[in-house]
Amino acid sequence: MVPRIVNPLDEMLFKEVLKEQQRIRVYIEKARYGKLKTIIEGIDEKEFDLEDIAKKLKAKLACGGTVKKGRIELQGDHRERVKKLLGDLGFSEDLIEIE
Repeated sequence: MVPRIVNPLDEMLFKEVLKEQQRIRVYIEKARYGKLKTIIEGIDEKEFDLEDIAKKLKAKLACGGTVKKGRIELQGDHRERVKKLLGDLGFSEDLIEIE
């Protein structure tokens, strides 16, 4: 059996296509003491590094946050800004649903 040689350019294009097909849901949950947190779910954690995406979002939004149970949690209400920032990261804004 001949090992398949993966072209790095093909892999990058595959990741870009995957990004554009992700159906992402962004919504608000109430945390303790009435504080709000923005929840981002639907990003495939097997294909994308959620920790890295969360780190970039936290830096741009100047807020805290974490990755739990395959979803990103950000402190505060950042729904509208998250949509644009995820679009800047290559995800399709048309498939980002804000509630």
